[in-house]
Amino acid sequence: MPTFVTIGYGDRAGYDRTAPALRDAAHAADAALRQAGAVMGVAGGPVQVRNPGAAGVATEDGPFMASALPVAGFALIEAESLAEAVALVAKTPCAVAHGVVEVWPLLEAP
Repeated sequence: MPTFVTIGYGDRAGYDRTAPALRDAAHAADAALRQAGAVMGVAGGPVQVRNPGAAGVATEDGPFMASALPVAGFALIEAESLAEAVALVAKTPCAVAHGVVEVWPLLEAP
């Protein structure tokens, strides 16, 4: 079955202005995804890693990408299609609490 990487973006303000019943339903959707085998986690602090020309590793704290909303978490989910993956994450907290979820198909390495 195809695997998808999801990235949830959202902030506390959006979460707080979402009706509690809707938030509860969104957390139940997350729990159902976990029960179905999704690997989920809350985003911690990122570290950039560079090793140009394999000449030495350099790290820098902080994200490389920028977004209007902070990264809230990540998940690996399995779904039959991109449309099914979208339908699954459309019910999760970041999607319903004024955030956004990106869905990336995880392709096999050549």
